[in-house]
Amino acid sequence: MPRVPLGAVTLHLVRHAAAGHRSSFDGDDLGRRLSDTGLEQAAILVDHFADRPLRGVWSSLATRCLQTVEPVATSHGLEVTPQRFLTEGGRPIEFLEALRAEAAADGDLVFCSHGDLIPEVLSRLLREGMSVIGPRGCEKGSVWSLETRGRDIVRASYNARPISTG
Repeated sequence: MPRVPLGAVTLHLVRHAAAGHRSSFDGDDLGRRLSDTGLEQAAILVDHFADRPLRGVWSSLATRCLQTVEPVATSHGLEVTPQRFLTEGGRPIEFLEALRAEAAADGDLVFCSHGDLIPEVLSRLLREGMSVIGPRGCEKGSVWSLETRGRDIVRASYNARPISTG
């Protein structure tokens, strides 16, 4: 993970970890849980964020998102804050407004969302001039780290498969 200057804030966009297949799930899709692979990915995220100064962990209302980041929140002595705007089918502009509002506060913040919202938000940020270091993608269990300056989101890096240090 690249070094971030003292006082800089990083906003982390986590795509939920692997869940069971939508087509084989009976019931409301919000209740779909992580698969065994997804639970392993969630555990690896704990190590990935171990040295980050997290001030909060926000999540979509979907069970699979909550399960992805609950271990991270617990390891930092935090509770997950469910946010409707992070839920699949949400409005990207609301997500962007939240990112900008939180960009100037002290401490990093984790946002767990879905494959429809994260790419759209990133696309809008790229059109506004954000630069990207390295590869791009949006795999399940992946992390985008967005570097901020004040309310501006200036640079991003993508980690498709966070590595466990344990």
